[in-house]
Amino acid sequence: MEIKEIRLPEPLAGATIQERFEAFHELNPWVLDELEAMTARCVGQHWPRVGIAMLFELLRWRYGEATRGDEFRLNNNFRSRYVRLLLERHPEWTRLFSTRALRTD
Repeated sequence: MEIKEIRLPEPLAGATIQERFEAFHELNPWVLDELEAMTARCVGQHWPRVGIAMLFELLRWRYGEATRGDEFRLNNNFRSRYVRLLLERHPEWTRLFSTRALRTD
């Protein structure tokens, strides 16, 4: 796993969650790659279900181990977006994650 420094986008006044997510993801594509690698590891160990909340907390913990002094800012509002990106890349993982309709764009 390659932990990199988190880059935060400039605040976008009036931006939707989706717009804020897209700005964050553009600056930090490695986050999705790490979530994908962690999920693949769970699949390899035959886990029947995976929770994006667990993956987020694990990534936060690993970031804290790998860096000093940097606050890892991973917005919980982005979890649903990351799950959808994971499922776009790996439709076979649909059984692993529970998803609901997005309430906001």
